[in-house]
Amino acid sequence: MRTFAPVLLLTLLGSLAFAQNASPPPAQQGAPSSITSDLDRLQSAAAAANLDISRMRIEKWKADSAAKQQAEVNANSLQRNLTTALPGLIDNFRRTPQDLNAGFKLYRNLNALYDVFVSFTELAGAFGPGSEYDALAQQLNVIDSVRRDLGDDLERLTSATQAELNQLRTQVRTMQQAAVPAAPPKKVIVDNSEPVKKSTHKKKTSSTDTEKPSQGAAPPSSKSQ
Repeated sequence: MRTFAPVLLLTLLGSLAFAQNASPPPAQQGAPSSITSDLDRLQSAAAAANLDISRMRIEKWKADSAAKQQAEVNANSLQRNLTTALPGLIDNFRRTPQDLNAGFKLYRNLNALYDVFVSFTELAGAFGPGSEYDALAQQLNVIDSVRRDLGDDLERLTSATQAELNQLRTQVRTMQQAAVPAAPPKKVIVDNSEPVKKSTHKKKTSSTDTEKPSQGAAPPSSKSQ
């Protein structure tokens, strides 16, 4: 009987695993249409932004050398992100749209990219021609829109994942409680036999024990010779 509980628990866990494997896992399901659309927009904006930055003539801006140098640094940083880091993060999240880790990596990168892009676009608007600023501002708006939508999607995905995790924990606790055998009832032994009464008869003492010489009595005198 001691092996019954572990065997039952393993059987229930196996049944749960089989039921979960019967449906495709979330990571293998296709991305929602809204996420797919946002990723497509992001890829197009990234490619266009990289092309716009490569065509810019920062050396002709009406700015001092320090501002031009900073703009060149930002331009190189943006192009490395747009051509190296961002495409791989987009592809990973597109393949596994239910993967929170892949989604948050893309979201963090977009936040960093957006901060540098905003600063660079402001410099272009202050010191460069209007056409360069307009081209960058258009792609910046797309990146910002996708960034906000992605944050909302990740929040909903996190809530749904947490709800599924709580449900799974509840099922496991229920199975564990069902697998524990109930404690056997306690046996109460009733003794109906009458107890043997102890004898109250006192032991009689001998007369020699009770007759003791009185205190102060003189010992018998011996006759003088």
